[in-house]
Amino acid sequence: MKITIESTTKIVNANGVDCRIWEGTTERGIKVVCLIPRIAAVAGQDLSDFDRDLAEQREPTFLADAYPAKMIL
Repeated sequence: MKITIESTTKIVNANGVDCRIWEGTTERGIKVVCLIPRIAAVAGQDLSDFDRDLAEQREPTFLADAYPAKMIL
């Protein structure tokens, strides 16, 4: 499965871990919500674009408030 996600400004606590909500879609158009506690890139690369892009966040949609409990491990 491939998904495309965008970072939002919303942070939630899932099982004691702060996670940023990312929203997006699968390659077949299914809307998804991801709770991501950390993200990293392999060292040794030029990370200037990565750092700049990672700082970009948008306001979440209603999906950020409606993620199902089954997403919480």
